[in-house]
Amino acid sequence: MRAKITYFVTAAVLVFYFVLVGSRGLMLIRHGTLLTVTFGIAVLILPVIGVWFLWKNTQFVRRANVLAAELDAQGGLPVDDLPRTPSGRIERDAADAAFAKRREETEDAPDDWRAWFRLAVAYQDARDTPRARKAMQRAIALHKSSPNPADPVLKDTESSPSSAPSSPSGA
Repeated sequence: MRAKITYFVTAAVLVFYFVLVGSRGLMLIRHGTLLTVTFGIAVLILPVIGVWFLWKNTQFVRRANVLAAELDAQGGLPVDDLPRTPSGRIERDAADAAFAKRREETEDAPDDWRAWFRLAVAYQDARDTPRARKAMQRAIALHKSSPNPADPVLKDTESSPSSAPSSPSGA
């Protein structure tokens, strides 16, 4: 719950910033000189990129949460029982051991979104966020392409990384 509150507060601050910067860009455009119009357009590009980035991240989080809820309902959500340091971080050796198990699981079932989801969690535990995100994107794409028991028609798929999992240290 704390993560959701932090996310929404951050998103609200960003939206406020986008509105503030956008209004400044419009003020520069309204001034009407070649220089201020040019700067105004340049300033407006930043909030547009920011809104797009925030939207894509929000979609990613919502889709990952849908997968987590479904996996939890199936009883397949990974248990968070790894030992932690006094600061609360997961111990690196334990994370690497859990990662090895999840990597083997994913290699055995490369088309199973559940295995990719658990691999994404293992990457995150090993503090390899870029690979965790790619593994989660793969899980989302596989989930979209898997047949729904209530509807045998396949859903649309989106492009995603399809490379084999690698160790969090890149080795």
